[in-house]
Amino acid sequence: MNYRKLGRTGLEVSEIGYGAWGIAGDAWLGARDEESLKALNRAVDLGLTFIDTALAYGEGHSERLVGKIVEERDETIHVATKIPPKNLQWPAPSGLHPDEVFPGDYVRNCTEASLGNLGLETLDVQQFHVWQDEWLGEGDWQEAVEALKSEGKIRHFGVSINDHQPANAIKLIETGLVDTVQVIYNVFDQSPEDVLLPACREHGVGVIVRVPFDEGALTGAITPETEFDEGDFRNHYFRDDRKREVRERVRAIVTELGVTEDEIAEIALRYILSYPAVSTVIPGMRSVRNVERNMRVGDGEGLPEDQARLLKNHRWVRNFYA
Repeated sequence: MNYRKLGRTGLEVSEIGYGAWGIAGDAWLGARDEESLKALNRAVDLGLTFIDTALAYGEGHSERLVGKIVEERDETIHVATKIPPKNLQWPAPSGLHPDEVFPGDYVRNCTEASLGNLGLETLDVQQFHVWQDEWLGEGDWQEAVEALKSEGKIRHFGVSINDHQPANAIKLIETGLVDTVQVIYNVFDQSPEDVLLPACREHGVGVIVRVPFDEGALTGAITPETEFDEGDFRNHYFRDDRKREVRERVRAIVTELGVTEDEIAEIALRYILSYPAVSTVIPGMRSVRNVERNMRVGDGEGLPEDQARLLKNHRWVRNFYA
């Protein structure tokens, strides 16, 4: 496993991190704790040192599973979690005062709850689960974050940028208040390359990449015949004719790069890791098989330049969450 600096934090994190939404048991029906713990342990066996979770994932269930792993393993594992918006609106709409979303006392209470779930005295990274740049200079969230840092309850502060809005954190990055950002970035949504990733590199901000496979589209596993369990959010994400459209675009990548569909997932991860500003990428991994497949990519090799150049032709920015 290759390791990178998480921006200016000084933390060394594995190129492949662990996105712990899928083990919460609420968004992905069929997630079993026994299987999830096996996957987490196998990831640590293979050199994983970074796990991203959130208080909202299964009402703390994901955090408690992560805490169990951290307690049982001797290896250093850096944990990042997230504070849900108090108004429970994802993504954060514009026009709200930050006291409606992240008032200071709420920031503190959520941090205390996460520490309890995880069994930790200090969080490596505490993040806001949504963000709007218009909140700068408003509310008392900044004072709360600084107080939690001074008390040793959090080491670093970050934000999870609204879906497909990578430019909506540039002002925050320029202030120096934020240590990390989490953003959707993949072969289809290459928009973070425009302004966000260069800004993070300039200001020493760590970059945590989520949704590297576009909710499974960039694994080659989604076809027009694919069916999801009742209650799986992907029934909405891939609704109408979207599965066919995704399939055609993946086939176009396969044809242009001269690769097989079995290679798409690896190529998708290597594309992200080829950008030097990226610190770690956090695919969701609920099975040992997927852990082993993804962890192999964290070898520091990146993607051949000719393939990376061809993938620029497959930029496809859209919002399937809407």
